[in-house]
Amino acid sequence: MGTTADRPRQAQAEDCVPSGASAAKRAQILAGAARVFAEHGYEGASMSGIARDAGVSKGTLYNYFDSKATLFSAFVEQCACEKMPLLFSRIDEGANLTESLDHLAVAMIRLLTSPLSLMLNRIIISEAGNFPALAETFWKHGPQKAINILSAWLMQHNDAGVLNIPDPVFAAEQFYALCQTRIAARARMQLPVNTDEAHIIFIARSAVRTFLNAYMREAPRLPPLVMDTAAD
Repeated sequence: MGTTADRPRQAQAEDCVPSGASAAKRAQILAGAARVFAEHGYEGASMSGIARDAGVSKGTLYNYFDSKATLFSAFVEQCACEKMPLLFSRIDEGANLTESLDHLAVAMIRLLTSPLSLMLNRIIISEAGNFPALAETFWKHGPQKAINILSAWLMQHNDAGVLNIPDPVFAAEQFYALCQTRIAARARMQLPVNTDEAHIIFIARSAVRTFLNAYMREAPRLPPLVMDTAAD
C-alpha cells in the first residue's frame, strides 16, 4: 500500500482542478449553470439565462464555453471531479479491502441519493432521447470513470490472490448495482425512502458482503446481515 498504483484517484483529482486567474470566473459560470439546469432542465435552459443567473455577460460566457452542450459537459465533469475523491478516499489512503469497500458503498449511496445526483438523473433520463450526447457525456464523466477506477483497484487484489475476478469491469458494475438496492431507484422516482444513517450503512455492508462472497478467492462465506426492524 502507499504506492502510486495503489491509489487510483490521486492523479485524476489533480488533473481536473482548474488553475489560473480564470478559475473563479469559470466556477461562477458553472454555479449559475447548475441552478438554471436544475430549474429548467437542459432543453429549457438558455445561454442568456445562464449568463444572467451567473452575473456575467453573454460575451464572457461564450469566451469560456462556446455552446450549451460544452457548458453542460463541463458542469458534469466538475461534479465528477468534486465528488469522486470522496468516494475513493479510503482507497487513496491505503485502507484494507473490506474497509475500503464499506466506505465506498456508503459514499456511493449518499451520492446517488443527493439532490445533485437526482437532478442530473432527471435531466439525463428526460432529455436523452432528444439529446443523446447528454447521456454519453454523463456516462463518460460519471459512471464510466467510477467503474474504471474501481475495476483497476479490484484487479490489483485479483493479481495479489485475494480476489478471483475474471472480469473486473463487470465486477465493478455489479458492486455499484448492489449499492443501489432498495434506496436509489425509489429516490429517483421521488418515492418515500429511508435515508437514515443506520439504513444506509446496512445496505452498504450488505452489498459488500454479497460482493465478497461472490469474489473472495478463499474465505469462509459471510452470513447475511439482518436489520433489527424491517426497513421501508
